[in-house]
Amino acid sequence: MSKSLETTIVKTPYQKASYTQHQIVEFARCSDPVTGPEYFMSNYFFIQHPTKGKMLYQPFEYQKRLIENYHNYRFSISLMPRQTGKSTSAAGYLLWYAMFVPDSTILIAAHKYTGAQEIMQRIRYAYELCPDFIRAGATSYNKGSIDFENGSRLVSQTTTETTGRGMSISLLYADEFAFVRPGIAKEFWTSISPTLSTGGKAIITSTPNSDEDQFALIWKGANKCIDEFGNETALGTNGFRAYQANWWEHPDRDEKWKAEEIGRIGEERFRREHGCEFLIYDETLINATTLIELASIDPIERQGQVRWYAKPQRDKTYVVALDPSLGTGGDPAAIQILELPTLKQVGEWQHNKTPVQRQVVILKEICNYLYEVTGTENSIYYSVENNTLGEAALVAIAEVGEENIRGLFLSEPYKSGGGRRSRKGFTTTSKSKIAVCAKFKSLVEQKKLYIASRNLIGELKTFVAMENSFKAKIGETDDLVMAMLLVVRMVQALQSFDAQLDDHVKDMDEYIQPMPFIMSMG
Repeated sequence: MSKSLETTIVKTPYQKASYTQHQIVEFARCSDPVTGPEYFMSNYFFIQHPTKGKMLYQPFEYQKRLIENYHNYRFSISLMPRQTGKSTSAAGYLLWYAMFVPDSTILIAAHKYTGAQEIMQRIRYAYELCPDFIRAGATSYNKGSIDFENGSRLVSQTTTETTGRGMSISLLYADEFAFVRPGIAKEFWTSISPTLSTGGKAIITSTPNSDEDQFALIWKGANKCIDEFGNETALGTNGFRAYQANWWEHPDRDEKWKAEEIGRIGEERFRREHGCEFLIYDETLINATTLIELASIDPIERQGQVRWYAKPQRDKTYVVALDPSLGTGGDPAAIQILELPTLKQVGEWQHNKTPVQRQVVILKEICNYLYEVTGTENSIYYSVENNTLGEAALVAIAEVGEENIRGLFLSEPYKSGGGRRSRKGFTTTSKSKIAVCAKFKSLVEQKKLYIASRNLIGELKTFVAMENSFKAKIGETDDLVMAMLLVVRMVQALQSFDAQLDDHVKDMDEYIQPMPFIMSMG
């Protein structure tokens, strides 16, 4: 190796050089396909510490486990507290991979441009401090990319819907993936996944944000480590290996540090950024802990736009509720199907461009399908909300013909002294809405009512206390929730006629959290 090259920042590619026996041994240790990453990072990976300056990377125990996950699993996802060295550890591993795994394309995708540049800067800093007998020669050396003489390439980009599209990626590193805008994150993952199907690796790291973003969905799948026979597995059902570090594993952090940090940023922010909790901040109807624990399942069958989460059973009873809409592209219409006495959600339908007449036809098709299974109309109850648009739904039912809908049209029970009812179905008032919200809340939090739908869970996370009631946050929808609330009202109407159902639906007040503040308002 020429003397002049030892003082250059970048190693010139394709140069012949002679090495000492010690250098050959060290290179072999760094390039070892099993132990190489940790050895390289512990001996030749330099970092720039914010207070100590230039120093050799000395991984803590949790960082060693993190690197092992990076290396030993094709797909890994890590939930990490703030400032625990996840990006630094990733930078070291990516540099090792680029220099010792030839012909690799490594894509760094960060949620911000500055984040992508920062990771690449850490890689460049470490590369420039590597001795020449270790580092690969660079054929191209830029802020956003490095090409090596071994055919490998490092590229850093901001995460967008098109990031990485058209690339043959050997290793993807997605940094702070939970903070990529949800729509962008979903599109990015949908488009990038096929590029990894031929053997590529993926490393995803982040602190938590929303529990329904793309990062959270992958994290949940990675933690479902049970195979089809009920055996525990190393990988989640999505093929990812999950890893989580705790703030107290960092040797510089203790209870005194925790107290000071809470005093500086607050309890909730500490729980999210350092405790790695997926928090829900709004005053949701269902308490946040229960919402986070709700686990959806994929539909087992689709009949048109109807999603079925369980097959109807002959010996069960079913309630079917329609929350109608205009069907002109605004708020969706929704149908919920609940099994009795189990209170298990077995099906659902939702669409925003289906005319009212067609909404009723779908209601009829669902009821008739249930009739084919149960063999009796006495096991099927259906109804609609009759407020405003409900009038059009009642007209459509009359046009279809009640006799053609297999089941019993259930209406709101008469009130004592209330006189004759003028319309079928259920009328929603501010008072009745609050009452049914309280009942629904108790059933869900007592784990008496089972929710299968990811879409319904998503709506419940934006169904919040507002204007002395509950409704969807601005920009969100609550039609699936409203249809389920109608189902609960139907169940309450049936409760007095079925002792088994009555026993199941009764409240256990000592086990439920109280309603949010609006319940005390006059």
